[in-house]
Amino acid sequence: MKILRTNAHNSEFKRLVHLLNADLAERDGKTHPLAQFNDISNLNHVVLVLKNDSAVGCGAIATYDVNTMEIKRMYVSPETRGQRIGEKILSELENWSKELGYSRCILFMGSKQPEACKLYQRNKYYPIEKYGILKNIPDSICLAKDV
Repeated sequence: MKILRTNAHNSEFKRLVHLLNADLAERDGKTHPLAQFNDISNLNHVVLVLKNDSAVGCGAIATYDVNTMEIKRMYVSPETRGQRIGEKILSELENWSKELGYSRCILFMGSKQPEACKLYQRNKYYPIEKYGILKNIPDSICLAKDV
């Protein structure tokens, strides 16, 4: 497996995000309030995991405040789940955040993503108060980790 740092213009990232959005629509419904945060046009820090030259997982970070990066658009293709690819992506995003001078990562997710919740708990993310507009979305979960 190979880890690639790129940006949102990468066609493989766009392909995986399309699959992620379809998965979330199936879990949460197509009109779920969290869908408003699915835009990727301004993501300059994207990580892909390649297996046999095909992207099988992705994630991104975006500046939240002067100390914090927000983790966004984490996805691993169903056929490669269980191989710790999500952990590789998460670790790379945390390392990239540190390299850029940030000391904390935050994220939000829907309550119908138990696999993601387990991934973040295994990697020492802890619950935080809902931030921003998420305060008004009942089934959103917000997590953080100092990196």
